[in-house]
Amino acid sequence: MKKRYDVTMKIEPSMQVYKNKPEKKPIFSVENGLHVGKSYETSLTMNLHTGTHMDFPLHMRLNGMTSTGFDPSTLLRDVKVIEIVNTPKITRSHLETFDLQPHDFILIKTDNSFEDTFNFSFTFLDESAAHYLVEKSIDGVGFDGLGIERDQPTHPTHHALMHASIWIIEGLRLADVPPGTYTMIALPLSIPNMDALPLRVLLEEKA
Repeated sequence: MKKRYDVTMKIEPSMQVYKNKPEKKPIFSVENGLHVGKSYETSLTMNLHTGTHMDFPLHMRLNGMTSTGFDPSTLLRDVKVIEIVNTPKITRSHLETFDLQPHDFILIKTDNSFEDTFNFSFTFLDESAAHYLVEKSIDGVGFDGLGIERDQPTHPTHHALMHASIWIIEGLRLADVPPGTYTMIALPLSIPNMDALPLRVLLEEKA
């Protein structure tokens, strides 16, 4: 039987969030309880960039594309998991060691996947790496940090990838996933006009 990996962050009150900002923590509220009524209902207040999610260009670009019209089958496809560890940032030279082909969708496993609390010095993808991925004409990149870049004031990594229509997934959990090719099953919530959408992401071994 093919092995499957759930590489999604759990949405829970104690989860790690970007820069440990309290306003980014999900809030669960019980609206109805069985002690007062006939049903139990919970409300969730959550930033759409919480946990595992995909970015849309509106996140960084004025009048950028939103989630409206996004074809969810885009994320039902083969992906390549590559591993780059023991470095504070991923550069062009790191990526040049891999055989990346046009229309690849890559998931990058770094030290981030092994950390359960937010690290302000998390591994990130720098501008040179983003431009290399654009040159290689890949379709998408998934990352295991809650952000794909840090300490780059003008967000050049996001802008380079988005300008080239390369999809960005953030917040993956890849610690248990060996490098290789997998079938990705990732589905976003159907919410139009958004700058991001939460994802549930599964990886299935290839035959």
